Amino acid sequence: MDLATSRRRTALFALFLTAGLGISSWVTRTPDIRDLLGASTAEMGLVLLGLSGGSMTGILSSGPLVSRFGARPIVAIGSLAIVLAMPLIGLGAALSQSLPVAAGLFVFGLGMGGGEVGMNIEGADVERVIGRPVLPALHGCFSLGTVLGAAGGMALTAVSFPVAWHLALIGAATLPLVLWSVLQLPTGVGITPAGRHARGPAVWRDRRLALIGLIVLAMALAEGAANDWLPLMMVDGHGLDPAAGSGVYVAFAAAMTIGRFTGSFFLDRFGRAAVLCASAIIGGAGLALVIFVDNAVIAGAAVLLWGLGAALGFPVVLSAAADSGPNPTARVSLVATVGYVAFLVGPPALGWLGDHHGLRGAMIVVLAFLTLAAALAPALRSPAAAPEEREPAIAR
Repeated sequence: MDLATSRRRTALFALFLTAGLGISSWVTRTPDIRDLLGASTAEMGLVLLGLSGGSMTGILSSGPLVSRFGARPIVAIGSLAIVLAMPLIGLGAALSQSLPVAAGLFVFGLGMGGGEVGMNIEGADVERVIGRPVLPALHGCFSLGTVLGAAGGMALTAVSFPVAWHLALIGAATLPLVLWSVLQLPTGVGITPAGRHARGPAVWRDRRLALIGLIVLAMALAEGAANDWLPLMMVDGHGLDPAAGSGVYVAFAAAMTIGRFTGSFFLDRFGRAAVLCASAIIGGAGLALVIFVDNAVIAGAAVLLWGLGAALGFPVVLSAAADSGPNPTARVSLVATVGYVAFLVGPPALGWLGDHHGLRGAMIVVLAFLTLAAALAPALRSPAAAPEEREPAIAR
């Protein structure tokens, strides 16, 4: 690997880490922000609409923008938006004003939604250049960032450190890292000939890519459901206190981090299809124990299986999408969009089911999708690979 490619990969590691650090930093201070705003649960839900609106805007616009301008400017704008949103959210909370907080969350979501699609396109291109898996480790850096941010946020919450200063310091600390990282990315990655991306949705006529889209939907739902509902499910469904419920979520995030950093070893040896199938089975087994076994200790331990199983789904499926046919930018963009929509929209739908059947009962839907992902895993094999051959992690 030449020096430029090595720096490019390191820069992507740093950008994914920054995104994870940002999202967990503000999430851990959400109770304090709610108290500073004096908001009810319903009012806090309205504030959080800023995040959802920004995320969906970023996700749906990123593909055409990357196709026209390349991934680098989209990644730059998205990453800077994440950094600059931190102090804006903190300032709004300090002023007890909901509108600046909602605006900050919109900017944050815009950066996350658009920037991460661009970063995944960059990561898939690095895989093409070096001929081995990169996306699992990149997403591992995101998970590592969430663990570090959550641990830091919990510690600062415990000592009543002001929210505004906390989020401002996160923004100040990550800004130089983002600026350096963006400069390491090449120009032109992801640009397609004029009008080509306009035909991008036609790639869904590719049956294999449609199956890949179903797999990413299932795996992203498994990850998003835990991010949104795991602590509450452990409290309401298994009788843990709130601190213990949060601790179970940290364990889930740590399991995902380990799974993503070790995933390349298994991908090199067994290929995407086998690893994804095993991941879906492992995640499904852990989720089934959480749902059906009425024992908090067993459920807490099973969350580790859930995290390990969900870890590789998103990065492995994006890598397969890039290899599935011509116009990889459109393919990665469309599959990433499906994944992020499932990640963001799926969990609220599970909340509606949870109101009627309990959160443990609602998770049966996620379990069904993981079963579907395991069944569809052969679609991740390279079409050029001989049936008796194991598919390498990057088939180029």
